[in-house]
Amino acid sequence: MLKTKQHTNTTEKQIALPSSMKFIQGQNRGQTYLFPVSLNDAVDTENEVRLIDVFVDSLKLEEFGFKTHFIENGRPAYHPADLLKLFIYGYLNQLRPSRKLGKECKRNIEVMWLLKSPQPGHNTIPNFRRDNPKAIKKVFRETVKIAKYFNLIGGTLIAGDSTKFRAQDSKKNNFNQKKIDRHLEYIENKLKEYNEALAENDGDKKAGIEEEIKKQNQRKGGYKKLGKQLKETGEAQISTSGPGSRQVITRNNITEVAYNAQTTSDAKHNLIIDYKATNTNGSKAMGNMPRCAKSILRTNQFTALYDKGYHTGGEFEITDELGIKTLVAIPAIPRSSNAPGPRYNVENFVYDKVEDCYTCPQGHKLKSNGVWHWTWNNAYRFRQFRTPACKRCDVKAKCTKAKQNGKIIQRSGYTRQLEANKERVKANKGLYKKRQQIVEHPFGTIKRQWGFSYVMTKKSIQRANADIGFMMVAYNLRRLINIIGVDILKQYLASILPIFSSKTALFKPMLSHLGILSCKIKNKIGETCFGLLEPELIRITTIQRSF
Repeated sequence: MLKTKQHTNTTEKQIALPSSMKFIQGQNRGQTYLFPVSLNDAVDTENEVRLIDVFVDSLKLEEFGFKTHFIENGRPAYHPADLLKLFIYGYLNQLRPSRKLGKECKRNIEVMWLLKSPQPGHNTIPNFRRDNPKAIKKVFRETVKIAKYFNLIGGTLIAGDSTKFRAQDSKKNNFNQKKIDRHLEYIENKLKEYNEALAENDGDKKAGIEEEIKKQNQRKGGYKKLGKQLKETGEAQISTSGPGSRQVITRNNITEVAYNAQTTSDAKHNLIIDYKATNTNGSKAMGNMPRCAKSILRTNQFTALYDKGYHTGGEFEITDELGIKTLVAIPAIPRSSNAPGPRYNVENFVYDKVEDCYTCPQGHKLKSNGVWHWTWNNAYRFRQFRTPACKRCDVKAKCTKAKQNGKIIQRSGYTRQLEANKERVKANKGLYKKRQQIVEHPFGTIKRQWGFSYVMTKKSIQRANADIGFMMVAYNLRRLINIIGVDILKQYLASILPIFSSKTALFKPMLSHLGILSCKIKNKIGETCFGLLEPELIRITTIQRSF
């Protein structure tokens, strides 16, 4: 670079250093240049921000549901591609708050290059995330498609689990009917005290007491409104700041107001293939997770692993209908259900399918009258098996705690599916041990390494889904970068930019060559393969814009 003029800066003092000391000297802040450094030159060609740029440019944003057409009146809108790039960059670099992202637009050279210097405000930024949860899910799907193209999705072994993300709501703002009744009772007692004091006082004190009564009546009306809302919705809880969040157990009986994110990960490279934000536990989620995995993988020839929280008979029936092999950890039998003597626990009673009866360790047969009963919450139906021999059995005290009816065994309508799962777990103990290392890798990265243990958004579960969606997009992109590398990913994405969708004769031969090259990459993943194919990829992408 050619220097044209040297400005003296009277405000800066030159520090005299001993001649024996050598340091790297900075440039004078007042120095000007004939050929200034461009923004493009300031960002290294291997910088992953260039990958984010070409990744977003390769997406069909309008088809995903991002709003790309606006009315001409008023101030022009920011293009959704720019805001999407900003969010992906932010989540990849542990920057989620809108004000921090807005600040980076003014001081971060990488963000300036990525957005070409626009500076969206702290209201525009979160509104984009709030308004596009479904479109963000489709962006996530693109990361899965890229992984499938490079043969990084095995599709033979998957694992599902859930993790809690704290909501932007406190326990004080979370209510159930018992909590509402407790507050109403407290208010009624306070009103009684104030009314008694009002009858005994007058003057200035009377005015103050009347003001307190008014405040308590307003609070009473608010709690009654919450109770009415609970009855109308049929929900067990309600949160005032984040209506979609619920108070759930996180660990060791510690509760938090949170969302429960259900995820499915592939075993080959621990990539996430599906996610969904919920506000319930996972007992009823297992059936839907393999169904979505089947749609994504386009096959049902895979094994799905889940922990004991998903051990529900009705969900096994769904996976059986889908033809998917599932292995779910078997929960321990509650102590209240155990017999006084371990030898007489239910698992030691043998069921006979032909006679439809159980045989106890003493040789007595327990039979059912054929009547089906439903659980208190209508979760499933069951039959009861018993025998009159219990009344005169010598070991009754070791077999059951019941003093009159004797031993009763309940057999649910899903017992066959539960027993089949038990056999699969016994036969595949080594396979099931892989579950934790598959599902915990994403959670450890997102929550421990990146610090994303809470949801940024408020108001609804759809907004929480958008925030969690960006977490999953960032995680998959980070895994793809670590496995494949920025350069190869950038070249692949550049090759599928919309310009290559042209049907002109100029691009047809190039598309044919690109298809052949793609097959080579897909079948050979490794450093050696990339080294051999890199010149060809570079030659194909030379007509693309400079990166």
